[in-house]
Amino acid sequence: MTSSMTSPMTPILPVPLPIPLIDHVIVNARDGLDATAALWTRLGFHLTPRGHHTLGSSNNLAILGTDYIELLGVLPDRGTSRTGVMDWPEGLNGLVYKTLDSDALHAALTQSGANVLPPQAFSRPVDMGSGRISEAAFRTVRLPAESVPAGRMFFCHHLTPELVWHDPWRRHPNGAMGLAGMVIAAQDPAVLATLFAQLFGADAVRTGPDCTALPAGLATVEVVTPEALTARYGPAAPPMNGRTQAMAALRVRTASLARAAQALQAGGIPAHQGPHELVVAASDAGGLTLVFTE
Repeated sequence: MTSSMTSPMTPILPVPLPIPLIDHVIVNARDGLDATAALWTRLGFHLTPRGHHTLGSSNNLAILGTDYIELLGVLPDRGTSRTGVMDWPEGLNGLVYKTLDSDALHAALTQSGANVLPPQAFSRPVDMGSGRISEAAFRTVRLPAESVPAGRMFFCHHLTPELVWHDPWRRHPNGAMGLAGMVIAAQDPAVLATLFAQLFGADAVRTGPDCTALPAGLATVEVVTPEALTARYGPAAPPMNGRTQAMAALRVRTASLARAAQALQAGGIPAHQGPHELVVAASDAGGLTLVFTE
């Protein structure tokens, strides 16, 4: 006579939510990428060669320590267009977080109730110099555009990070070393606080009466009211133009404020010198307030 023994089912454990770390930010150039790249060169950044995504967009990057700034646009002479480029105004328009596993991330966020799209794969050729062309590959997990009126927000999984963080591209005349943060203006900062808690967990978010903060490694994403943005940056702040949310300011760590000031002067860019930061007005930085800090 035989007997069988049944084992209790192994419980399904929740997939952990990601840790907030900024991979890169996006400056939307629409169909003016040449002019935007020229401006950011005058701002003291050393840009990568022009890249062209399989999705139809083109870019130049300012590579920093562990993150970067992407200047993104479409080129009319390539006969391509891409939703998400021409649908948004010029200026700071994308906040991108890191992930090392896009499939696991999608599962975790879906399990948490976040509205995210399935992973999307794409690539672009990269000119590494000396005639060597390689293919950089990515997978992204995106939030639908209607989820974040401030701009695009998604996670990026680099399949070939060595083709992005190429050391010669990290050396900038303005001494830029990494992102210190982003400032988002929102009529109701609590709306983004709720979204951040859904993506990263409530413990990751710091909230106050008129401000939300999301620490992200060495950087911090701040959400403030438009009034608080104006109080902080005055006429250097970009206008809201009727928007309820807008990615307004980018803070960049530099090795030396004096070095950043020298690079801006060489580029003919006016800046306001404070005790611990250097502020370039949105009117002189392509629609976003650019802040250098040591």
